[in-house]
Amino acid sequence: MRAQRVSRAWEKAAPYILLAPFIFHITAFFGYAFARTLYFSFTEYNLFANPRWVGLTNYVDLFRNVQFGRALRNSLQFAIIVTLAQTCLALILAVVMNSKVRGIRFFRAAYYMPSVTSSVVITLIFMWLFQRGGVINYLTTKFLEYRAPIGVFFACLAAIQVLLVWRDRAGGWPASWFEPAFLLMSAAFSFVLVLALQAARVIGPDPNVEVVRTVWLNTRQTVPAWAGSLAVPRPLAAIMILNTWTTAPTMMLLFLAGLQDIPRELYEAAAVDGAAPTAAFRHITLPGLRNVTFLVLSMGLISTLQMFDQVAIVGEQAPRESVITLAYFIYSNAFPGSAVPRIGAASAAAIVLAVFTMVLVSLQKRITRS
Repeated sequence: MRAQRVSRAWEKAAPYILLAPFIFHITAFFGYAFARTLYFSFTEYNLFANPRWVGLTNYVDLFRNVQFGRALRNSLQFAIIVTLAQTCLALILAVVMNSKVRGIRFFRAAYYMPSVTSSVVITLIFMWLFQRGGVINYLTTKFLEYRAPIGVFFACLAAIQVLLVWRDRAGGWPASWFEPAFLLMSAAFSFVLVLALQAARVIGPDPNVEVVRTVWLNTRQTVPAWAGSLAVPRPLAAIMILNTWTTAPTMMLLFLAGLQDIPRELYEAAAVDGAAPTAAFRHITLPGLRNVTFLVLSMGLISTLQMFDQVAIVGEQAPRESVITLAYFIYSNAFPGSAVPRIGAASAAAIVLAVFTMVLVSLQKRITRS
């Protein structure tokens, strides 16, 4: 009897013993740090003198600070746009990578490479790409120069694809609008047609196109210009493109795992019932990925609201007010270089960031459930 009680006691205690290192880590490095940050947010402290209690002064001064207002606005724009963009891109990549074709593992590894590469290295490469004479402006110039042949190519591709699919469907064959064999035939014929039109000088590059010299980083301009107060600073937009490209592969893996958990029988039953691929995606794939979507959106909001490293690196090349975020605002107050640290203001901003993050995640949770 006593042995059974001891065995039950050990069975109940085993989970807590196994979780003890994790609980200690959370308590020591997060719980204690949060408590100290909350205390410092009500004090005036510069790391050298003893903290002096000032109550809510730091919070009042914070919302009077113009830089904090810009940081809050930039963080909100960054979080919403990047989270939605990387979620949509990750879902599209996951659907494509879930196909059973030869060599798909290579493409999965290739698409995942940006997530495992150093963010500092990636940011420096993108800074070079976004220079006035960089690759982005060069490709934009070439696109404008050859927009006529490109437009004719895609117009012919769409027209030929529609004709091929319509011919098969008229004959009773269930051809898809994106039939790979038809797409290959349409692309080949359109390419030959464009080459022939260029040889006959019917279409060709526009010699009057000016070289694009868009300033991406060292500017205070906003995009799109017609959006008014909702426009995004162009340097921040460049960082959004960079962050979306580097974080979408990680979210792609989560979606890919979720897709592989959806029973194939559901898709087979939908195909037997005559459901189109878009209907199967809407009624099977999206509901089956609801939990994964919530996880991806939550991780995206948390990581984008805490964005620091890429902003800190690009910040030297762009106006401060165009790229400053809440995390960068906290860092610049805690470690202001040669100035006196303002730990109280930095701690208050950190608490506001934590509350702001919890509110956005809670709202996103309610929207996702509905």
